[in-house]
Amino acid sequence: MKKVSWGIISTANIGIEKVIPAMQKGTYSEIKAIASRNREKAQQAAQKLGIPKAYGSYEQLLEDPEIEAVYNPLPNHLHVDWTIKSLEAGKHVLCEKPIGLNCQQAEHLKEEMKKHPDLKVMEAFMYRFHPQWQSVKKMIDRATIGEIRNIHSVFSYCNIDPSDVRNQFEIGGGGLLDIGCYCISLSRFLFNNEPVRVCGAIERDPEMEIDRLASAVLEFERGTSTFTCSTQLTGYQHVLILGTDGRIEMETPFTPSPDSVSKIMVQVGSQTKEIVFEPCNQYTIQGDLFSQAILNDTDVPTSIEDGIANMKVIDRIKESHQRGIWISI
Repeated sequence: MKKVSWGIISTANIGIEKVIPAMQKGTYSEIKAIASRNREKAQQAAQKLGIPKAYGSYEQLLEDPEIEAVYNPLPNHLHVDWTIKSLEAGKHVLCEKPIGLNCQQAEHLKEEMKKHPDLKVMEAFMYRFHPQWQSVKKMIDRATIGEIRNIHSVFSYCNIDPSDVRNQFEIGGGGLLDIGCYCISLSRFLFNNEPVRVCGAIERDPEMEIDRLASAVLEFERGTSTFTCSTQLTGYQHVLILGTDGRIEMETPFTPSPDSVSKIMVQVGSQTKEIVFEPCNQYTIQGDLFSQAILNDTDVPTSIEDGIANMKVIDRIKESHQRGIWISI
């Protein structure tokens, strides 16, 4: 069976610990190379993960004619630049979220993509491909709980290490870009629409300057979405979807263990049931779906327009906080 040959630019933890091992289990994905600015780090990662090639620069990997697609888990400020460089080298790109630092960067990437119409780019929002989310989406679309009117989501963890890239303001650190983007994405995904206006409140770390606590209200044509994200609260995640006839609660919506079952609770009228999903790895599914789009020359599951729309909402939430008013989208 044909597989897509992948190269990884960066030895970032998310790649080493989660994405690469998951993609190596895929039916259509084969990891052939990994690169770091430090060749020794690349060699150590390659040895640990059984990757055939290790490069001491990202450029060297992009020059490898065997590599068809690149996974880009670099720090946020490098997402757009190295995605474009990968396209210029003739590679398809799966780029970690967020697609850029702001909507302007995402729009710039879209313009650059037009120069390479045969190549595919996708933002790596892996959660959407988990069976629990596919099931929830179908229930919403079928009006199982009636018309959805409100979504509330929470995503938090505690990390006060100033050396962590997620805590470095100048390179795109902070909660909104790291985890708040999920809460925004899922709201747009389930409402199947864009918010009309937003209102945001942000608290910044006095030393690191990153947004450590952010809450927002997203007003849609037929409902609202509220969320809180934080990089300095106890680790927690939850999604509650309220409809006119019932509700859906998701126990571990964003990072369910690939080795454990996932559960959602569905209440319709006076009846409540628990739906259990067998263990699976959403990173494996994501990698294979992207690889299949390459092999079959079909559209990627999540378009660049979706990424741009998500960045636009993040930008408006920041503007709302700065100005202290509701901001129209």
